[in-house]
Amino acid sequence: MTSPTPPQAPSPALGWLLAVPALFGTLISLVLPTAQTIWLSLQKGGVLRESTYVGFANYGKLLGDGEFWRAAWFTLSLVAMPLLVAVVVAPLLAVALDRAGTWPRRAGRIALSLAIVTFSPVGVAAAWMRGLAPDAPGLAGLAEGLRDPATAPGTLRLIVAAGTFGVACALAVMAFLPALRAGSVPPGFSGAEGFSGAQGFSGGSRGGVAPAMLVVGVLVAIATVAVGLQTFSFGLVLTRGGPERSTETLAGLQYDSAFRMAEFGPGASVATLTGVILGVLGIVATVVAAASRLSVTLTPRPAPEPGAAGGRGAGSVGMAVGIVALVVFLAVALVCAWPWIDGVLASPASEAGSLRSQVNTWVPAIGGAVVSVGVAYLAALGIGGLRPLGRGSEWLLLVFAPWLFVGTGPLGVANWQNMRNMGLIDSFLALLPPLLVSVPALLVLTLLCKGLAERTDKDFFGGVFLPSLPMAGILAGAVALMNAQDLLWPMLVAQKPTLFTAPVAQMAQLGSFSAAKPDVGAATPLLVVAVALIAVVAAQLFYLDRLAITANGSRARTAAA
Repeated sequence: MTSPTPPQAPSPALGWLLAVPALFGTLISLVLPTAQTIWLSLQKGGVLRESTYVGFANYGKLLGDGEFWRAAWFTLSLVAMPLLVAVVVAPLLAVALDRAGTWPRRAGRIALSLAIVTFSPVGVAAAWMRGLAPDAPGLAGLAEGLRDPATAPGTLRLIVAAGTFGVACALAVMAFLPALRAGSVPPGFSGAEGFSGAQGFSGGSRGGVAPAMLVVGVLVAIATVAVGLQTFSFGLVLTRGGPERSTETLAGLQYDSAFRMAEFGPGASVATLTGVILGVLGIVATVVAAASRLSVTLTPRPAPEPGAAGGRGAGSVGMAVGIVALVVFLAVALVCAWPWIDGVLASPASEAGSLRSQVNTWVPAIGGAVVSVGVAYLAALGIGGLRPLGRGSEWLLLVFAPWLFVGTGPLGVANWQNMRNMGLIDSFLALLPPLLVSVPALLVLTLLCKGLAERTDKDFFGGVFLPSLPMAGILAGAVALMNAQDLLWPMLVAQKPTLFTAPVAQMAQLGSFSAAKPDVGAATPLLVVAVALIAVVAAQLFYLDRLAITANGSRARTAAA
């Protein structure tokens, strides 16, 4: 009797082929706009007059009079509190939930999911604007603080810290929880099916936890800083960079120079300098992930043990600590989010929440997410699953690394010019996000495909493609949520009210006579929140709760029963 032939993986050449769409997408929507932005930064002029080459004069003026340094310092100061939440509060909460057992951990995941799907930068800022109105005496001190140049920066930092507490903590906890599962599990399992004997390994070595937590902590810190450097909505809604430019951010400085003053050169120079910083952060993050041999995998579903309602290793003390930590987080998050909650409950319906506005918001957002994540997924299957360069294939991500954290802002000047040259300004097609490749999704999916490929004895289809497909869907949903809440790009390309997305319509409403009562919940309507929450909760319970992040080649502990 002959033994069955082991499944053969597709040729590594297919891995190169699957990466081609991402390479073309990166060239078209990232590399060329970057080169165009650099070229524009060396010119003077813009929309209203012909551009002329001036060399590095824009950089000399920008760096010489301190505009860039002032905006950069204030932007970094806005990141301080969210960074503290992400790298101190979040890992502590993650450890508490991990030690508490199955149902407290899953309850925590559901509660944290609510903070993610309801977050809208413009909506939160509009809620605070509503709370700072003259007829809201409870926040009169903050309102006065925003009007004084000496106190406005500190007041805005406080508002940003409160407004982002829930989402910053939630996203970081989602990253730290899988890292706590680093340990030992038998090689050769398939993440696509259950593993009835896995409970025998549930008490595996914890030696891999520290490296995984450290690497994830570094990546979370870098990502928090990178996202914070592109802060735009809070400052524009609450202060518009004032008073006396005391609260101007880097994104606000770029927007003012390029579009309010119609000077592409100075605006592009701000974008270039910001892009250089983001590029360095992206390269550092990619090197950290590759050098630490970071991987993501899917742990097998263990058979439930009789009487183990609390889950793996959940003693009464651990469960109590986890529940208390979750309750404290919910209490703090509720207090910080109260202006938004109050605004949603009290705001009247408006054009910002109309069906037309929602179509303008969600159709391009979802379409852009499907394209950008779909292209990234193909490349991840090639690089992470088929390993065209063997063990070190993830180093290919360095090709995409400079744009890992680049959003629509740093490339906004070049992309707007391209839209104008194609005659697409004030068209529905222009609302589509201009980025054809989601590089963050590419990184995560590559690490997942790598982890699945290294820990399965199944064929490529059953061992890598099928188990990773749900993650591609989850990331597409996450990117769609981010696209829908973007203010800058749709505000640049759509001046007609009939093309306003919900955030842009909210912004327009804040500048009208009804600014005291903006439609705070327009960007997060109840139906969208309900659908997104159902999808996210299902993903959390049936997929994300089984993820494990390992570093330095360590194995992953199995999921709890």
